[in-house]
Amino acid sequence: MNPIRSLTLALASMLLAACSSFSGPDSPALPASAQWGIVPVVNFSQAPQAGERAEQILLSVLGEEGLQPRMYPAVNQGDDVPLLDDRERQRAALDWAREQKLDYVVTGSVEEWQYKNGLDGEPAVGISLQVIEPASGRIVWSNSGARSGWSRESLAGNAQKVLRKLVSDLRLQ
Repeated sequence: MNPIRSLTLALASMLLAACSSFSGPDSPALPASAQWGIVPVVNFSQAPQAGERAEQILLSVLGEEGLQPRMYPAVNQGDDVPLLDDRERQRAALDWAREQKLDYVVTGSVEEWQYKNGLDGEPAVGISLQVIEPASGRIVWSNSGARSGWSRESLAGNAQKVLRKLVSDLRLQ
């Protein structure tokens, strides 16, 4: 192989690897035939409704893996005012999951969801996911990932890549 081509491929690989970071333990084998749900993804970013955006992308990514999770219903405080506290929404959704007798729910948090400032305005996403057994409250798996894309990429496309990688680490049987 041409030495210049080898060097170019090596540099390109390093650049691509430097844009993403993922960490988490190996997933236990989880049955795809179980009753799955999605409960609120807590938003720790400064972007409004980033958690809700991540939930919708997560729904389609889980569908790619053959899961058809049930989404929690919108929860109101009363007087038709939406519940805005993400942690309270998550607690209420876990109660709902127990009532529905779901085996597993996917939840998590959004740590970063923005276009970075500067000339190029690169999209940056940081997301953590967890699989919880609602009956016991036990977290059976968790994983985190972050990615900074190129200036012409969309934020949603970047988030989809992060979520797809995180979900692909789930061992479904």
